[in-house]
Amino acid sequence: MIVGLGTGRTANRAIRALAARVRDEKLDIDCVCSSLATEVLAKELNLPTVSFNDIESIDYTFDGADEVDHKVRMMKGHHGAITRQRLVAAVSKRCVCLATEDKLVEHLGSKALLAITVIPFGVASTRNRLREMGLSGVLRRTLDGELFVTDGGGVILDMRIPDSADIEKLALALDHVPGVVDHGLFLSEADEVIIECKKGELRRLVPPET
Repeated sequence: MIVGLGTGRTANRAIRALAARVRDEKLDIDCVCSSLATEVLAKELNLPTVSFNDIESIDYTFDGADEVDHKVRMMKGHHGAITRQRLVAAVSKRCVCLATEDKLVEHLGSKALLAITVIPFGVASTRNRLREMGLSGVLRRTLDGELFVTDGGGVILDMRIPDSADIEKLALALDHVPGVVDHGLFLSEADEVIIECKKGELRRLVPPET
């Protein structure tokens, strides 16, 4: 199998569990990493990795989420790997996302900010266009005060979603803003979301039938 590895703390837990199975059960897999940080961890754990440039499709991908609503729509981007995560999910035959119970929300954006990756060139005008759409926020910076730069060379605007926003329409509008590379609204990528509840039990969510 070709397995897609997600990015973030929850995904890292699953990566470590997968590495233990590969070691103990001699699983025959190759892994595609959705970020440079994930690639570093995979290599530390001796997971076999392959370049995504050589892969046309992925059998199974697991990843995390910053927020999940009851329609299995997600918000991602806390770790800055939005574009690579979406590319990996797009060619995966099955995509399962993992989240703790506190990430389950009634409305996306009620707890987390929306990460929007933009190209650095013209960032002020791009930010102004987003402001005209009702989104307000700031450029993400590192703990040292430097601009946060994604693996692909973009910068990130962390923006608050208005309570009145239609998530589907917002995602479509963002797809057409010049300068925006990608955004953290993942509305149809997950085939299933596994929620870890406080007492340790698991709850499985699947998208509603259309």
